[in-house]
Amino acid sequence: MSAPAAVPAPGATPAPGSDDRPAVPRRRGGPFSRENIVSTITTGYVPLLLATAVVILPLAWMVISSFKSPSEILTTDLVVLPSEPTLHNYEVAMTSVPIPRFFLNSVIVTAVGASIKVVLAIMTAYALVFVRFPFKNIIFIGILVALMVPPQVAILPNYVLIAGWGGVNTYWGIILPGLGTAFGTFLLRQYFMTIPPSILEAAALDGAGHWRTLWQIIAPISLPSVATVALVTIVGEWNDYIWPLIITTDSSMMTLPVGLTALQNSEGNTGAGWGILMAGTVVVIVPVLIVFAALQRYVVSGLTQGSVTG
Repeated sequence: MSAPAAVPAPGATPAPGSDDRPAVPRRRGGPFSRENIVSTITTGYVPLLLATAVVILPLAWMVISSFKSPSEILTTDLVVLPSEPTLHNYEVAMTSVPIPRFFLNSVIVTAVGASIKVVLAIMTAYALVFVRFPFKNIIFIGILVALMVPPQVAILPNYVLIAGWGGVNTYWGIILPGLGTAFGTFLLRQYFMTIPPSILEAAALDGAGHWRTLWQIIAPISLPSVATVALVTIVGEWNDYIWPLIITTDSSMMTLPVGLTALQNSEGNTGAGWGILMAGTVVVIVPVLIVFAALQRYVVSGLTQGSVTG
């Protein structure tokens, strides 16, 4: 029989050529190692740049084209920057159709419609969270169902109703059918549910009723969520196209998105018409960009504050 293998004593150095060497742990790369840099670029910066390019490049091309001459737009050669930038397209756009009137109509419809929708969303969300009344959960389920139904479904019945009331070519006819906002109500309700009940109890001990509690306590501390709802509502009202197109036949009551259609019809599909249409589109999107720049710091916090309910 063969003799058993000798077991090395604890702490003894392995003999040369032995396979009993201690395992050396793999050293992890530092924050500026090649592996981390490549991983950050491929999984972080590259997708971010691609997503930004998809959004920004069409808008940049539209703005640049609004300063081009017709020969630089309708050409087989790629012309990125205009050789001689001009405001001629903007001048023609302002004179071809009543752009100032369209702009005023959009401001009135957006300001009045968005204000009423935000106020209604705040009051409805408050009632769904802090007021006891029958069938409250059923009403909330109905609001969730409204989120899943496309608004185009209600165009025909809304037109029959508004036209029957004489609302064609009127401001209230444009504003009234869209006063309900299921998304705003849902978002504010989710945030209101995170407010500690002790705040409401303290307000009740102070003698505050529902109206005072809502506008002096709940609304101020919910400013990020309210600003988010306001931004989404303003953008939706400003860019609404189908309903104003259907309910208005007089050019004096058209909004800017509908006015762009009138501008395209007046200029045709020539090279000059495309440049003028680009200029009119820039006029439409600039106010929305200004509003977004003013409220964008509230958007992320407003969307995330209602994501966890207490």
